[in-house]
Amino acid sequence: MRKIVTFIIIFTITLGIFSEIAFAQNSVNNISADGVILMDYTTGEIIYSKNIDTPYPPASTTKTMTALLTLEKCKLDDEVVVGKKPPFVDGSKIYLYEGEKLTVKDLLYALLLQSANDAAEALAEHISGSTDEFVKLMNSRAKELGALNTNFVNPHGLYDENHRTTARDLALILRELSKHPEYKEIATTNMYYIKPTNKSDKERPIWNKNRLVQKNSKNYYEGCEGGKTGYTVQSKHSYVAVASKNGQKLIAVLLHDSKYTYWTDVKVLFDYGFNNFTLNHLYLKGDLVGNYSVKSGVEIPLLAAEDFYYIKEKKSTSIPKVDIENKDLSKTSFQRGDNILNGNVMLDGKKIGVIKLASGEKYSAMNFIPTLSKNSDGKQSSIGKTFLYIFSFAAFSVVLLRIRKLRLRKNFKNRH
Repeated sequence: MRKIVTFIIIFTITLGIFSEIAFAQNSVNNISADGVILMDYTTGEIIYSKNIDTPYPPASTTKTMTALLTLEKCKLDDEVVVGKKPPFVDGSKIYLYEGEKLTVKDLLYALLLQSANDAAEALAEHISGSTDEFVKLMNSRAKELGALNTNFVNPHGLYDENHRTTARDLALILRELSKHPEYKEIATTNMYYIKPTNKSDKERPIWNKNRLVQKNSKNYYEGCEGGKTGYTVQSKHSYVAVASKNGQKLIAVLLHDSKYTYWTDVKVLFDYGFNNFTLNHLYLKGDLVGNYSVKSGVEIPLLAAEDFYYIKEKKSTSIPKVDIENKDLSKTSFQRGDNILNGNVMLDGKKIGVIKLASGEKYSAMNFIPTLSKNSDGKQSSIGKTFLYIFSFAAFSVVLLRIRKLRLRKNFKNRH
């Protein structure tokens, strides 16, 4: 009887766990946006995807790239003088005046909190001299980040049939933007005031449109570190956001959604990621990953050249393995710490990443003998010691043979 009861309890718990996971999966699959991605910030691994490489008009989520370039190219206290064009841009704005002087910080708050198109154009002209030149910079930076299906034609996101990006590309841009601590500080501020300027004698209040960071909102999401909304009639609704929980950070993107449901949809995405997946570290920099055998028989220790993290389902018990590339290095000289090989990290038969492998020894291709290096604890390595003994013995033998030969020659001369 007890065995039956125990079995029923275990079965019920197991069924509950898998039902919860299935429910979460179904909830994510019900998201109506055409392009959807949930990406792990640390590893770049994709947890959930839907049409992630299909280009869509991104509306004001474009401003994540404008903000990124601003933080990369400017200081927050830099002065910006507004040109002729920004005051006449369409859409959302804070009503800048030609010749008005503001700081980069003021314009960034207007850009990210109130989605001001005139602030976007003012920053673009300040950085590149014109919006056309700034757009070139936007597209160039996108390619550097791996956003290969993106083509920007303006710095704010007003609809243009050639203005396109993808869920994957936007996630890569937001991931890079989130590396700047200033972004989180700005993006999580509920309200900001732009002080009177040389053209305006009144303060301008700037409200944050991102409800996920507003604690008094029903859409508040604890751990949200920023986000950007977007909408035009042709572009439909779009939204990007980043959130952290228990040391794990996730990036969510929703593109081209006919429904105004991104507040709840993005929370479903974040909950799905945090509840079902964990961030794990496989190796820390300097950890021994394996050994490489040179053709001469020398064993070279291979060390992790960087920290390596990976995402795994919480229910999974699998452990990643590293497949070290097969490459002949016997004729290559390298220093201790040089990156010499790569390892493909495999989990359940799937490649989840590549780890760079550094040599734990100096190695000279001239004589196929590793030079004498020390371990991390300052002691001579065992490999170095072994070859020191071999080399010393060989050198001593050569000297003895040379002496013997000289003596034989001398004796021969004395006899004759």
